[in-house]
Amino acid sequence: MIFIFLLMFIFIVLIALHVRIVAQSQAFVIERLGAYLTTWDVGLNVLVPFLDRIAKKVSLKEQVLDFPPQPVITKDNVTMQIDSVVYFQITDPKLYTYGVEKPLSAIENLTATTLRNIIGELELDHTLTSRDTINTKMRAILDEATDPWGIKINRVELKNIIPPAEIQDAMEKQMKAERERREAILRAEGQKKSSILVAEGAKESAILQAEAKKEAQIREAEGRAEAILKVQKAQAEGIKLLKEAGADKAVLVLKGMEAIAKVADGKATKIIIPSELQNIVTFSEVFNESKNKAE
Repeated sequence: MIFIFLLMFIFIVLIALHVRIVAQSQAFVIERLGAYLTTWDVGLNVLVPFLDRIAKKVSLKEQVLDFPPQPVITKDNVTMQIDSVVYFQITDPKLYTYGVEKPLSAIENLTATTLRNIIGELELDHTLTSRDTINTKMRAILDEATDPWGIKINRVELKNIIPPAEIQDAMEKQMKAERERREAILRAEGQKKSSILVAEGAKESAILQAEAKKEAQIREAEGRAEAILKVQKAQAEGIKLLKEAGADKAVLVLKGMEAIAKVADGKATKIIIPSELQNIVTFSEVFNESKNKAE
């Protein structure tokens, strides 16, 4: 009886020791007698004592590998230090277990060689401005190379690109010169716009002054013309009244001459006398000469 209880106790202990619970985002690779048997997913699983064993526990979460800076040489023979970050995920635990020895080390070495190959085809300036292109190429190459290992490369990022000290100094001087050039261009453009605005303002002011002067001259000329018309109209009405009153030609001539004199106002150097008044004056002179001879 004691022997039976002992056997049952040993059996229970063995069962308890060989029961495994697989958590979420994990997978267990199981071997039987040294050969691959199956892959356990989430849940309760039991190993067969003395036959089965857990070959590898695999995390299915996305993982990050941060590699130290690697020396690389560009196409124009500039040596720089570049460190990269690789985001990967295990998609096939069996391939990950049996595909390659030390998968993480294999990914690191593959990343370093791939980075050297890509940078070796680029010049320094292109390398510094083509991070996205380099990241895309590396991800595609690494993803294809690690596919037989049950690994998927989700993303590759170049964290730092460190050129030599003399190159950094030259780049800083170049950036400073470029900033100074842009500043000079902006200052020159500002002065140019300011000069244009001043010139346009002076032009508009001159135009307005000329238009104002022209308007004043026109108004002054219109006022003078209106005054002359009013004077002539008044004189004409006066002569008309004299005619209606029976005044002789001599009086009309005198009145006409007075009107012309008032129109000139002593300011005109030349007076244009109407032909009618000229005829009257001539007739008056002829009449006076005939009268004097008769006397």
